Amino acid sequence: MRIALGFLSGLVFGLGLIISGMANPAKVLNFLDLGGTWDPSLAFVMGGATLTAFIGYRLVWRRPAPALGTTFDVPSNTRIDRPLITGAALFGIGWGIGGFCPGPAWTALPLLAPGTLVFLPMMLLGLWLGSHGKNLSILNPKGAF
Repeated sequence: MRIALGFLSGLVFGLGLIISGMANPAKVLNFLDLGGTWDPSLAFVMGGATLTAFIGYRLVWRRPAPALGTTFDVPSNTRIDRPLITGAALFGIGWGIGGFCPGPAWTALPLLAPGTLVFLPMMLLGLWLGSHGKNLSILNPKGAF
């Protein structure tokens, strides 16, 4: 049941990205182009997502436990440190250059656009390097990441 509901949630999320136009990198890049063909629609999508998440969290936190688990899986680390800032900056730079973040990139994959076909493998490589790069001496010559 958990896998089926996870699949259904992902499907609804992906359809929302497609319907809102967020699977189109030009839409995102136009939002970031304040001096040119600025398109504010991404702000409305983000506002709607923020409102939905706010209401959803308020409803869920009233429950004693999640519907499909025994406890809530809440991160315990609340520090703002160098890896967090570096990762956020890389995410934002990649989003600004490519016009994709991970969700819309996956939903755009069936279109086989060249930008998607370059972005997704590079994103996966970046994720792999982020989790395994500490062990690669070429990326971490002094042993500190």
